[in-house]
Amino acid sequence: MSKIEWTEITWNPATGCNKISDGCKYCYAERMATRLKSMGMPKYSNGFRLSLHEELIDEPMKWHKPCIVFVNSMSDLFHEKIPFDFIKQVFNVMNNTPHVYQILTKRSYVLKKFTNKLTWTDNIWMGVSVESNDYLYRIDDLMACDAKVKFLSLEPLLTDLHDLELEGIDWVIVGGESGPGAREMQPDWVIDIYQKCKDNNIPFFFKQWGGVNKKKNGRIFNGQIYNEMPDKYYHIENTL
Repeated sequence: MSKIEWTEITWNPATGCNKISDGCKYCYAERMATRLKSMGMPKYSNGFRLSLHEELIDEPMKWHKPCIVFVNSMSDLFHEKIPFDFIKQVFNVMNNTPHVYQILTKRSYVLKKFTNKLTWTDNIWMGVSVESNDYLYRIDDLMACDAKVKFLSLEPLLTDLHDLELEGIDWVIVGGESGPGAREMQPDWVIDIYQKCKDNNIPFFFKQWGGVNKKKNGRIFNGQIYNEMPDKYYHIENTL
């Protein structure tokens, strides 16, 4: 099981990445990869350098119970150095297994480049990370793909997203940065996004306030915990 609140399990046929935007500054995956390398985990012998694990591509085929899967939580499936043939193999597994797959990328331009060459079965959800107004263009790139569920991860939220448009978006996740050096998220930023979601009837998932001690700061927003998921999830779940 995954500790990430909005998924059930992670699948990492690739690990490692490099920093490309503001939200990468205190990357949790980099910290975790360093820790796992120090523990002698073979999969992380390269630390946070990009590594492909072809032996793990078929892993979801061994899972008997359908589940919600976050793909490449320790990397980016659309990293520039991941060969398209590798991405296509990953998609082939997703196309032919009964799980719900959640893919998240900061490299939306790579997604846009390959999207028409991939098969987007209904169980594949595609999302982009947007940490500030400088990266709103990623949403435009996301809209070019044929995923049935398109979502946004506004985490770590570093600014007020005053120019955020949600037309065509099926789900929004919001979260503050956590860990050493975490930059503070302002409540007004969250309130604005929440209201936009309500105005557009879009499920809102509040992941965390973040901070150096994220457990202490918790997940309560507006007096409650928001775990909303896309309606399409329930349709897919009932047909697995």
